Amino acid sequence: MSENRQTVRLRGLCIGYRGKHTVKEVAGGIDASLCSGELTCLIGPNGIGKSTLLRTLCAFQEKLGGDIFIEGKEISEYQDKELAKKIGVVLTHRPQIQNMSVEELVALGRSPYTGFWGRLEKEDRNIVSQAMSLTGIGGLKDRMIQSLSDGERQKVMIAKAMAQQTPVIFLDEPTAFLDFPSKIETMQLLRRLCLQSGKTIFLSTHDLELTLQIADRIWLMHRAQDGGQGTRLTIGTPEEVAQSKAMAEFIEREGITFDKDQLRVRISR
Repeated sequence: MSENRQTVRLRGLCIGYRGKHTVKEVAGGIDASLCSGELTCLIGPNGIGKSTLLRTLCAFQEKLGGDIFIEGKEISEYQDKELAKKIGVVLTHRPQIQNMSVEELVALGRSPYTGFWGRLEKEDRNIVSQAMSLTGIGGLKDRMIQSLSDGERQKVMIAKAMAQQTPVIFLDEPTAFLDFPSKIETMQLLRRLCLQSGKTIFLSTHDLELTLQIADRIWLMHRAQDGGQGTRLTIGTPEEVAQSKAMAEFIEREGITFDKDQLRVRISR
């Protein structure tokens, strides 16, 4: 994977919240990068700051300090329309959309390019068709969104992000509402899209074992292990992160152990 180019770089990033008179830091001093053609998964315990990090990377939330470079340019230097051509976002919640076809929803991914009236040209329609084909939903194009299963709906939202033609796609728990076969199918789809399109795909997830089997790279958010304050990131391939003390501390409880060589969670009966 050394030939893959760096598309996102974090330098001294500090994330958290600004109140009227206070500032709450969730994590600071984050130095990391994401590369094209790689599926990177963000894992960690509830409340550690995964959503805060993801919202900050999506520019939905202001960073407290440091830099986020998207293709070499600091994120704050982008105009909204420019940024919409660099970052695609797929959120956790189900879209509350009625009486819109799959094709119409996927076509909304072209909005950064179609101007005020949103008129699709032939090239736009071809891109929409290609996005549906890549995600395997071409046969659903005339279906109404409300008639889809959760797994089908998630593929539609991924197709919409693909139609946006951004080099980077961020996803917030894309498998949250899916049954197990659909979870696997969705993660396999994202991995395949990385390989086929060379996109940078970064997602938060609670599906640990699936992540260990499919991800190219893992970001594990955890509390400082040296007795210090704050949140840390352990980054590496699944095999590298599995060997870390942070992974064992994240998973292991009474009756639960982690097999770092087999990348499996063992539960005592």
